[in-house]
Amino acid sequence: MASSQLGARGQGFLLLKLSAAILAVLLFCEFLIYYLVIFRCSWPELKTPEGAGTLGAPKAPEPVLRAMFLADTHLLGAVRGHWLDKLRREWQMERAFQTAVWLLQPEVVFILGDIFDEGKWSSPEAWADDVGRFWKVFRHPPHVQLRAVAGNHDIGFHYQMDTYRIKRFEKVFNPERLFSWKGINFVMVNSVALEGDGCDICSRAEAELLEISHWLNCSREEHSPRGCGDRQRLPASAPILLQHFPLYRRNDANCSGEDAAPPDEKYTPFKERYDVLSWEVSRKLLWWLRPRLILSGHTHSACEVQHRAGVLEVSVPSFSWRNRNNPSFIMGSITPMDYALAKCYLPREDMVLTTYCVAAGCLMLITLIPTGLVSAPFHFGQRVLRKFKTM
Repeated sequence: MASSQLGARGQGFLLLKLSAAILAVLLFCEFLIYYLVIFRCSWPELKTPEGAGTLGAPKAPEPVLRAMFLADTHLLGAVRGHWLDKLRREWQMERAFQTAVWLLQPEVVFILGDIFDEGKWSSPEAWADDVGRFWKVFRHPPHVQLRAVAGNHDIGFHYQMDTYRIKRFEKVFNPERLFSWKGINFVMVNSVALEGDGCDICSRAEAELLEISHWLNCSREEHSPRGCGDRQRLPASAPILLQHFPLYRRNDANCSGEDAAPPDEKYTPFKERYDVLSWEVSRKLLWWLRPRLILSGHTHSACEVQHRAGVLEVSVPSFSWRNRNNPSFIMGSITPMDYALAKCYLPREDMVLTTYCVAAGCLMLITLIPTGLVSAPFHFGQRVLRKFKTM
């Protein structure tokens, strides 16, 4: 009787330990790992120019804007999204985003297109559901601004997009194409509409960019030249261009880093108007807007490209495990005249799965040892060795 009570007590204690271990593994893999990984990220520091200030007096520092840039979240929709895939990927992005916002305290977050996976064909009901899930995953404090540009999965490629899809997207996300804050100009480009074939949507998009170019040029002049009118002047700094499609480049052969395209994809030629913007449109954007920095998405892989006049373009990798094993985002410390960028990696999916597998193996051993099932093979092996020794 006493032995049976002790056995039951021992089994209850073992069950309690197993439950605690399972909860600890879940807590680590689903919560704590995001804090441990993202805690290592820090905002890049801007270099202080030599000779700042006059007569030895320190120059007042320019206000620094802290901005996060992420891309290609691809929230799954009603057609291609399995419920388990949705749950896993959206939980990963939610924990990563919420942890990053809490730890890093950005002032503005930019998402560079392909926010949704099925926006190009989703019904009004499915679109409303996707938008609701987006705001749950990417909820943020009121003092943090969130801005987004459209990608081909949000409104369709050129042959799919229409005014209805564009308006639907702009109803959710601020349609403002020119955004200025702390003396910094951001130009939000609908790169899907830059097909260059003269379609109505494309013509309106180009006319809008030309108007922005004129406004920026007027603001660069110390005295408003003829033709500028009485329009409110913008900050004089060169703009930062934000778009989904990258500017034209042949391929990713010159891209490096652990999150660059795989070696078997690097040398695959990019298709103009599908993988990248056309060469002609890319030249127009550089000529019209004269940006100092370009950030884009679409390829799901990282790349840095120097365009003419030393203009840097950064392709931001996907933020989702669905597209990358090692997702990341870009952190920018930006002033009207300077910027510094840094990359923040998220937890790797294979590391999380490995942690689960190792933990499961350890728990199985802990469970089987008291039953003798694990020790039996060792005892058998010892008996066989002894038998061979006596022969």
